[in-house]
Amino acid sequence: MDKLVYVIAGKDDSLVSSRCEKLLDSLIEHSQRVTGLFNADPNSASISEVLDELRTAPFLTSKRVVAIKQADDFISNNREYLEQYFENPCSTGILVMTVSSWKSNTKLAKKLPAIGELINVEPPKRGELPVQLIAYANDTYGKKISRTAAEFLIDISGDEISRLYSEIDKLAIFADKDKTITEKHIESLIGHNRMFNVFAVIDSIIAGNAAEAIERLRGMFADDKSAEYTVVGAFAFHFRRMFNAKAMTGKGEPIGNIIKKLQIWSNRDKFFEQLKRITLKQIGYYIQRLAETDYAIKTGRTQAPVAMEQMVLSMTTR
Repeated sequence: MDKLVYVIAGKDDSLVSSRCEKLLDSLIEHSQRVTGLFNADPNSASISEVLDELRTAPFLTSKRVVAIKQADDFISNNREYLEQYFENPCSTGILVMTVSSWKSNTKLAKKLPAIGELINVEPPKRGELPVQLIAYANDTYGKKISRTAAEFLIDISGDEISRLYSEIDKLAIFADKDKTITEKHIESLIGHNRMFNVFAVIDSIIAGNAAEAIERLRGMFADDKSAEYTVVGAFAFHFRRMFNAKAMTGKGEPIGNIIKKLQIWSNRDKFFEQLKRITLKQIGYYIQRLAETDYAIKTGRTQAPVAMEQMVLSMTTR
């Protein structure tokens, strides 16, 4: 049985909005939305207008749904009226609100369980992302993507789920009639330029040319608006692959096997040239510095462009 009030809370607007749409789909059919759904503008709708809509008798539908997205300010400005409504909600009206946060110690929050439901929307953890992408590609486009390919996409695009979904959207079109999104599709459409730019920056780092490394890094941010979110992932992917390749080389593994196992599809000559000019200890240091930089960015201590420049400088001067 449907609740009379739903509150969808989460920091990621795209995920919250997506969850709201799924809820609305379950509450009211698209063919009934013309008369059965009212989308209230949180910046201009008055509380009286919202309550009137909720209490309006349904026409050609069994229920009346009122949705208010990004309703944080609307709730703050009309808390007393909403508290009164929560005590005596209309039995034929369903109120859906999305918010960035929902404090459990407020009167409104304490009244909600009796008449409605709180839906918390949290971004998936890093380890859950491949499964999410596999499901999204299949459910949305009927295409397969292997866990390895999904991991590759995450490595070079970052771990923000909404951005990853957007990349899958583009890849599904790019793959065209192919039933499977492969690593080659990802590298051709998304990874080539990012990995090429990372190659260039790392070349300058290994050469100890700080000015050139910084110039190339700044070029990455200038050329790619998404670099702020993907740059750490692109460097991490390359450094991890370098570390594994260096370890395998030290054990006498044939280059052909390394290429196959690590899926080095392009820039092979440059990759192994870089490998000859760097030690395993240096790569380990780079990975450590990158992890520290990633943590600083994610905790809001610094911005990606500034943090990456500081990291590159520390690497070139070591």
